[in-house]
Amino acid sequence: MSTPFPFTAVVGQDDLRLALLLNAVSPAVGGVLVRGEKGTAKSTAVRALSALMPEVDVVAGCRFSCAPAAPDPACPDGPHEVGPGVQRPARMVELPVGASEDRLVGALDIERALAEGVKAFEPGLLADAHRGILYVDEVNLLHDHLVDLLLDAAAMGASYVEREGVSVRHAARFLLVGTMNPEEGELRPQLLDRFGLTVEVAASREPDQRVEVVRRRLAYDDDPDGFAARWADEETAVRARIVAARKLLPSVVLGDGPLRQIAATCAAFEVDGMRADIVMARTATTLAAWAGRTEVLAEDVRQAALLALPHRRRRNPFDAPGLDEDKLDETLEEFGGGDSSNGSGGSDDSGDSGDEDPDPDGPDGGGGQPPQEGPDGGNDDSSGESSGEVPAQGEPSESGQAPSPGAGEQAPVRAAEPFRTKVLSVPGLGEGAAGRRSRARTEHGRTTGARRPQGALTKLHLAATVQAAAPHQRARGRSGPGLVVRRDDLRQATREGREGNLVLFVVDASGSMAARQRMSAVKGAVLSLLLDAYQRRDKVGLVTFRGSTGEVALPPTSSVDAAAVRLESLPTGGRTPLAAGLLRAHDVLRVERLRDPARRALVVVVTDGRATGGPEPVALSGRAARLFAADGVASVVVDCESGPVRLGLAAQLAGELGGTAVTLDELRADSIAGLVRDVQGNSRRAA
Repeated sequence: MSTPFPFTAVVGQDDLRLALLLNAVSPAVGGVLVRGEKGTAKSTAVRALSALMPEVDVVAGCRFSCAPAAPDPACPDGPHEVGPGVQRPARMVELPVGASEDRLVGALDIERALAEGVKAFEPGLLADAHRGILYVDEVNLLHDHLVDLLLDAAAMGASYVEREGVSVRHAARFLLVGTMNPEEGELRPQLLDRFGLTVEVAASREPDQRVEVVRRRLAYDDDPDGFAARWADEETAVRARIVAARKLLPSVVLGDGPLRQIAATCAAFEVDGMRADIVMARTATTLAAWAGRTEVLAEDVRQAALLALPHRRRRNPFDAPGLDEDKLDETLEEFGGGDSSNGSGGSDDSGDSGDEDPDPDGPDGGGGQPPQEGPDGGNDDSSGESSGEVPAQGEPSESGQAPSPGAGEQAPVRAAEPFRTKVLSVPGLGEGAAGRRSRARTEHGRTTGARRPQGALTKLHLAATVQAAAPHQRARGRSGPGLVVRRDDLRQATREGREGNLVLFVVDASGSMAARQRMSAVKGAVLSLLLDAYQRRDKVGLVTFRGSTGEVALPPTSSVDAAAVRLESLPTGGRTPLAAGLLRAHDVLRVERLRDPARRALVVVVTDGRATGGPEPVALSGRAARLFAADGVASVVVDCESGPVRLGLAAQLAGELGGTAVTLDELRADSIAGLVRDVQGNSRRAA
């Protein structure tokens, strides 16, 4: 095993190190989610923490790491007698993004359970991580049901495995750490709330600190053992401090004053539920123990709020996490009462939060607060006011009059307020990644049939298994009440659930869309569809067309908020190269099918249907549209045409695509009942 990079040698990232250390002292804090751009030492710090964890006493031979002084009475390897055990280092277990449910929670041998009545259980990663660290890199890319499972286990301290009436339970208490790059997609707010603390990390912009990062990394790469030896004293000191804080923690008193500040802070920031209050209380007491105190002060409450509340302020995927620190200080001061601390900052011995000194000897410092956006930052729903903007040269205005010479590209306008849209789905039955949009064969969902298992059996179809085994009982010499089951009798349940799709937006940004009121409404509609895609766990992409070309504004990605940012900055103007936009979208789908052939696509074309760019624009756009129909790609055209006289060009385009057309008004959930049926019907006719 390679020597890990020393935790105390990590330069800067004070909040990240503090959050990890608090969870090492008290895993009851609830784990930590580390958000940040690539290359910011997220994984390095987490892996380095494992070397600081004190050794644990375990029952010899127990696969579930039972404590010898108080073994788990329900341990599958038990029962164990109370007595001396053996010491081993605390484990750090990594959960890969592609892990299955059985790999996470463990698996039962169904064949032995049916034939012999034996609970033959193979432990999963949750059992391996008991009394250690469970690390999930790129947790935002993990399937939602797996995130739910590990968060449930972290909250309850136990893992349950149920298979056809056979159940196994074992203890699973661990320090949960997840890391993610927000550019690759966000976690749902419900899952964010389940992490106790969150930390925003970013690379330092100070040259001296960046130099020190490079210097230490190169020194470590040249001689890992020698570099670790130079930091051994600092590592030993921090390890001893963790042990001391653990012993002191039960003696820490959370008085009525700090508790009232915690409740007032959570109420002032309007966080949902009571989990934030509980996490803040546990974090504040752990901060006091880490500082060597038995009394919680206002400074502990403030630091706990900065770690526990920013991600709980996020109400939708386009809100930036953050906390208004001025409002926090006002709340703490108002409800501080006679507390000796003024509640306006960190403790006196924590150091200056703006200190750029790379010396890591003070990992308890609360300096380097994550960048904050303010309580309402991230998304302005205002539709913008109407100004004197005019369509680009060469395009008619909304009134049908030609623009004045010299009119050019229009500045971006803000999106109108988003609304709830009707669900758009891909017809047929897919086999893509788990999601919430279109019908698919999945591991979870309603049972629709049975088949012979291919590989390991995961979901037993009991009735089909019994039916397959029943005719052979006499030939197999059955004499007792038990059913004689062989491998060939087992049947895997086939299930139908929902999959996530690739929703590719093809947006007309030409001069005919440049009128501020129209483009604001168009952006509001696309933003609404992006919110729907986020909730249904889709990948999204954005292609725009204007002037003479189509452009990939955003390649297919799981980061819906990145698409919203690109949409917000989208300018308009020029002619309408509809064919170029469709051909560019077709090329994006071709490449994406090579990367992820199981994920089906839904193309949403947002346009008024006009085609004015290039030679023979109408005929060429029709040929480009028929490429989608030939490939069987599901499509919807959102008709943006307005005014008393309508040409119906968007409906003609939808016919060429083999899809359906809806107006902006019909896109609303309460206005387009039956839209999904129309999409499916048109797709079947096109096929």
